Amino acid sequence: MSGRVPGFGTAQGEVSVPEGTTEQPLPALGLLAELTNTPPPPETPGRTVARRVRIWVPPLLLLVAVLAVVQALRPLPDAVLTSGGAATSVTLDGRFEVPWPEKGQAAVRIGGAGDVGTFGEQKPVPTASVAKVMTAYVILKDHPLKKGEDGPQIEVDAKAVAEGASKSESRIEGLTAGTRFSEQNMLKMLMIPSGNNIARLLARWDTGSDSEAAFVEKMNAEAKALGMTSTTYTDPSGLDPKTVSTAADQLKLAEEVMKSDAFRAIVRLPQASVPGLSEPLINNNGDLLIDGLSVSGIKTGSSSAAGGALMWAAYKTVGDKTPLILGTMLDQHVTGADPDGANSLKLVKQNSKKVIEAVRGALIPAGAIKKGQVVGYVDDGLGTRTPVVATRDTTAVAVPGQQLALSLTVDGDGLPTHAPAGTGIGTLTIGTGPGAPTVPVALQKDLSEPSLGAKLLRLG
Repeated sequence: MSGRVPGFGTAQGEVSVPEGTTEQPLPALGLLAELTNTPPPPETPGRTVARRVRIWVPPLLLLVAVLAVVQALRPLPDAVLTSGGAATSVTLDGRFEVPWPEKGQAAVRIGGAGDVGTFGEQKPVPTASVAKVMTAYVILKDHPLKKGEDGPQIEVDAKAVAEGASKSESRIEGLTAGTRFSEQNMLKMLMIPSGNNIARLLARWDTGSDSEAAFVEKMNAEAKALGMTSTTYTDPSGLDPKTVSTAADQLKLAEEVMKSDAFRAIVRLPQASVPGLSEPLINNNGDLLIDGLSVSGIKTGSSSAAGGALMWAAYKTVGDKTPLILGTMLDQHVTGADPDGANSLKLVKQNSKKVIEAVRGALIPAGAIKKGQVVGYVDDGLGTRTPVVATRDTTAVAVPGQQLALSLTVDGDGLPTHAPAGTGIGTLTIGTGPGAPTVPVALQKDLSEPSLGAKLLRLG
């Protein structure tokens, strides 16, 4: 027996493979797959897109669902009360021409209505003693007085006494160092006969300084706060010609300072007696105060540099309202002799009187707003605006042709997110300044909360 197995290799240790068989047999699983699986179809662009859609659509849908939930649950923007396309001003019927001076500059305002107009180039010019209005304003802001209240006692210093002997400026004479006057009486000496030495004394007293520089800084700070952008104060009396302003700027100060009861009570006096002074104080504006025009101050000014200057206040009762009329006139110069601006002071009072008479005579109660007039909108911040209407007819006291600003304010409770038509939500103010008429405003239509679609589609 040879020891070889038939059909196998003859060499020792080798295995003989049958002829025609060169591949290894497939594993069982591979064989099963080959027998049962359908070969994949050939790849095409359409099948590629379909496969990608199956892969990406589910996460995209999930992302959209998450974003929708986030949009729906986000806090809503605050609704606002806005004029929208409604008018922001109303112009009264008719026409009124102010009898402005030939030269210089001027401005007039009606309390509660707004500016009547300005005249001349509003460029900074010397104000002379009109500057003392700011001095009084700062003093009263730092040391407030109620009407009729005396206030603290202020001691006269040697500097004020010496300056009282000057012959080249307006001053209070006959003072004695160490004498004390109340704040109210000091303001009378400042505003009625225009005491320059009192202006400087008050400046030193207010700041506790030996000079007026620190007080002048306060004057300029207050001017800036009031929006008096063309005004510069260099001294508290106005004697320095570098103290300059415009008529329009001084009108802003006039409106603010006349809110003080104590100030109004002082500047309306044609004259006043002060204990400790040998003679009564005589107001340089006295002829206007007693001229039947209901003038109640405020301050004259005159110098060679400034010419004549005047800030004035007057009243006129129209129906059940008595608005305050304010005006300023600067840079009034006569031709010819004018010692220290004395004749120019007469000129500015004459020119101002013409303006006062004309404005008082032209004041009328005029219809400004109609009941049901759309004056604004509640904007929900998502594209929906609900109209707001005036709830009654409203008049304003002004001159014919005057333009009155319209402004909306929300009631203290804020705007609702939803409310029925007719719900009051705020106030419309017609004009500007103290005494401006107001009218309640209400929803013209139902105010609804933003829809789900609006919430989902918002971008902000």
